[in-house]
Amino acid sequence: MTAHLRHLDDVVSQSLAHERKSGDDLRSFIATMNTALNVNAEPDALEQLARDIEERFGITMGLGAMVDDESFKPWLDDAKASIQPYYWDRYKKLLHKNGLPQDVVTTTDEVTDRILGRLGNPGLAEQWDRRGMVVGHVQSGKTANYTGLICKAADAGYRLIIVIAGIHNNLRNQTQERIDEGFIGRDTGRLATQGKKGSRAIGVGLFDDRHVPVSLTNTLFDFKKDTASTNTSQIDSYKVPVVLVIKKNHNTLRNLLDWLRENSARGDDLMIDQPMLLIDDEADNASINTKYSKEEITKINGQIRDLLNLFHRSCYVGYTATPFANIFVDPDQYDDALKEDLFPKHFIVGLDAPTNYFGPSKIFIDGIPDEGDPVWLRYISDNEDILPIKHTIDQPVEELPVSLKEALRAFLIARSIRNLRGQAASHCSMLVNASRFTNVQGRLRNRLHEYLTAILDSLRVNGSRGSDGLRDPLISALHETWLREYADAEPDWARIQAGLLEAVAAAKVVEVNSRANGLDYSGDTSTGQTVIAVGGFSLSRGLTLEGLTVTWFLRNTMMYDTLMQMGRWFGYRGGYEDLCRIWMPSEAIDWYAHIAEASEELHLELKKMEKAKATPADFGLAVRSHPASLLVTARNKIGSGQKHIMIGLSNAWVETAKISAKSDDIAANKVAAERLLQDLGSRGFTEVTAEKVAGGYLLRGVPVGPIDEFLLGWRNHEQAFLTQPGPIRAYIRDRKDDELEKWDVLVTSVSSDAEPFTLADWRLGPQVRSVGYKDLQDHVLSMSGKRSRIASRGVEKVGVDPERAKDAELQYLRDLKEDKKAEGKRVSFPDRIYRQVREKPLFVLHSVMVRPPEEKDLPYLDRLPEDPVVGWSISLPPSSKPNARVEYIINTVKFRELFGADEDDEGTWEDD
Repeated sequence: MTAHLRHLDDVVSQSLAHERKSGDDLRSFIATMNTALNVNAEPDALEQLARDIEERFGITMGLGAMVDDESFKPWLDDAKASIQPYYWDRYKKLLHKNGLPQDVVTTTDEVTDRILGRLGNPGLAEQWDRRGMVVGHVQSGKTANYTGLICKAADAGYRLIIVIAGIHNNLRNQTQERIDEGFIGRDTGRLATQGKKGSRAIGVGLFDDRHVPVSLTNTLFDFKKDTASTNTSQIDSYKVPVVLVIKKNHNTLRNLLDWLRENSARGDDLMIDQPMLLIDDEADNASINTKYSKEEITKINGQIRDLLNLFHRSCYVGYTATPFANIFVDPDQYDDALKEDLFPKHFIVGLDAPTNYFGPSKIFIDGIPDEGDPVWLRYISDNEDILPIKHTIDQPVEELPVSLKEALRAFLIARSIRNLRGQAASHCSMLVNASRFTNVQGRLRNRLHEYLTAILDSLRVNGSRGSDGLRDPLISALHETWLREYADAEPDWARIQAGLLEAVAAAKVVEVNSRANGLDYSGDTSTGQTVIAVGGFSLSRGLTLEGLTVTWFLRNTMMYDTLMQMGRWFGYRGGYEDLCRIWMPSEAIDWYAHIAEASEELHLELKKMEKAKATPADFGLAVRSHPASLLVTARNKIGSGQKHIMIGLSNAWVETAKISAKSDDIAANKVAAERLLQDLGSRGFTEVTAEKVAGGYLLRGVPVGPIDEFLLGWRNHEQAFLTQPGPIRAYIRDRKDDELEKWDVLVTSVSSDAEPFTLADWRLGPQVRSVGYKDLQDHVLSMSGKRSRIASRGVEKVGVDPERAKDAELQYLRDLKEDKKAEGKRVSFPDRIYRQVREKPLFVLHSVMVRPPEEKDLPYLDRLPEDPVVGWSISLPPSSKPNARVEYIINTVKFRELFGADEDDEGTWEDD
């Protein structure tokens, strides 16, 4: 899009913010403005602009959810008449100029009002301390939200605003750039090096450059005491806001604390008396007190608390997309009044993503059909001989895996197609995240550069020769990739080939890590950057890759928050979503699908708790009962011992996704199942008397005794943390005389390729499941691989009263409608909605035949059982004692072996 056409887009979009037009009215208005502004765009360009605008204005965003402490009365509505929205009005204009849909801008306005109203009132002179959290989605616009909040806080009277950004310089610098553009209106780096000569307005400053906030940091340098002391002379008695964007680093925080204390000690209490807002970006990363005891609090956690306690009036707002670690902070374990932890005790806000969000659910759930290939995902299975997932710092990279070459070719073709679509001025990026070691990243960068250069040389010589150019092996390989990936998106190969030289010539391979940052999206705005970024942790958290189109991802951590934050491919892909591709190992795909469900469940839980008028502490208990909290505990640095974790089982689903493959254990578990069925038979519960339902045989009103006896005899594998019989039996035993006295029991039996078999006089058709074959090394049958499912979807509906099930489904549809996600989509109902309306618990006895792999040379295949194995699952309804918890025990050394270390702590040679 040319500069003139972008100007036309800006004018039309801003006009439509006040008066909506569509169809012929919109096109007529665009044509009129095309003439009035002397843009002279062609009819095809004007039609494309009309379609783009219609698409943008069709994008909506819900208000999200608010869980708060109702004892606090929001003050903003009463104060609004006296607030001049200077900074917010500038920022709102910038959002419109940047193409943010009108509905999203309107909702952002409303949501930031809700958050601001729950911060302390800056006009109130008495002391206050407010702590909250905002839960967004990865790459969904959290920075835009807190920039809006900063603008409104400044308008309301906050005069000191601190943003704690990422733990790396490049993340902090990027955040400073966003604050420069959205709040300050000046390039702070240019100001720092050129003084008044560099005082050039940018971003919001282009609309109005008065009342410029003072920044004690800039895009080049983090906080420095000397610089800050010099700049205080410019503050002019705090008539304008003062902002700092600092790295989440204990040295930086120590310097800031020392500077503030020194100013206070000299009698300069003006600063300490100011209402202070602290924004903690990526709040789950390095901020949380994850030590085993209160005495061993982490440095950064303690320093943030000290910073808050320096001010008479302070607010802490943590922003995160992965709040499991934050919620895991135990609100019951506060220190004394001045040393409370960072638990968001006053409010938790759940942000909805706009309807055009390219997020985890879309990619890993909706984008993986029951039949056929995934829409956006591709599998990496050829790396182990060249670049194993687990490797050392001296790992050689002498060639590229075939799948990485394919990904690079796909990226170059996608860039060419985007150029044909009029997106040449937009940035286009590829992410290669395959190692945490900077040395290995450098070798990868070199090999990619060599392959890119070879493709460029071929295109220079043969790219213009039309069909004859396909005789060149590299151009032929590009053509084959187009056939596999993009023939439907752009069916004219000749057009693509003609534009490939321009696309490839502009491409560059850069490193992004602690020793180098080749990302630079500034410069000439008429031509977008074409970047292949190779990196590790810096590309895993916080750093945005503009126009990310293709990803090759090879990592092994399975921490919920770390893995989800690595998903830089989430975000917004207007005009090129169909071109996006993500290569990763199949196990990682399964795991992402698992996490996507957990994250979506978390946001729906917030909505339910808002309706129930629950408090943040109630939400904390609910989340800590979630299996995700178990993964977060791997952050706890407790050496080689065991971790004791209290987990709630109210409204919980537990299943044996990991079953021992040891022959003795398989035999013992089968004996326990036979005894269960025999015991049920003696009580009159037989195959003959059972109710035939989808998935097997249902027995109603079964007493708890036989189920408890079965769990007593169950041999659990040490890797199956949540199916430890002890905690589950303790939970059941505490309720055996009332809410868990009678059960529904489903004995699974299905039609499949597997032969029926007999178990204690029951003739059953076993389910068929694949397993994670690498886990056989540890004698584990990992049902459905990393997807971790033994049960079939919909099993928790079994036994639920049909009317209650229908009501639950209707309520789920209403919740989706509020979230703007269900429009025009086929909805599949999650099992959890039936669990919430169960009147009796459900015990499922599974019989499973393990599906043999197609590959016959895999190791440990001799450990696969030849006969069906048994497993079980339990659906526990909401309890009358929901906060009661039982104790699970985890061996932390084994845990880290299985799920990978937290990326923050993988060693001194990592990308940090």
